[in-house]
Amino acid sequence: MNFVTIGSVIAFDRLVEAVDAVAAEHPDEDWFAQIGDGTYLPTHMAYARYVDRDEFERRVAEADLLIGHAGMGTISAALAAGKPLLVMPRDDARGEHVDDHQFLTADLFAADGHVLVAREAGDMAGMLDELRSFEPTPRESTAAGVGERVGRFLSDQQARRR
Repeated sequence: MNFVTIGSVIAFDRLVEAVDAVAAEHPDEDWFAQIGDGTYLPTHMAYARYVDRDEFERRVAEADLLIGHAGMGTISAALAAGKPLLVMPRDDARGEHVDDHQFLTADLFAADGHVLVAREAGDMAGMLDELRSFEPTPRESTAAGVGERVGRFLSDQQARRR
């Protein structure tokens, strides 16, 4: 099963529509999307506007592929389950978020081999093909590893502001 999630707060029609187009090309695969309050309704995959925490965790555990926004909840769930995740960052310029922090998040996690990134809808088909053979680097779970990652993140943010 391929599980698509846009998170629990803000609609993300660009992501849902892009994945729905790919699902149309792969009708033999099982697709499910959690779409929130978006206006685009998928025609090539099953969907629900919202799923509760238990269903979300079950779908992540059962998924072969995960596709989502570049939110920390989605990324954390994929890493905890060891699942391949393709993220599409929400774009402030398109009114999808209040700033572009998801691009930074996506880039940092991609640099560590944890996720793949599709920046544009047109990238989705090729990136999903790549996701099928992607093996995410397991996350570091020691306190020292977390401290190092937080330090790198803060250093990267300071460097970008200069």
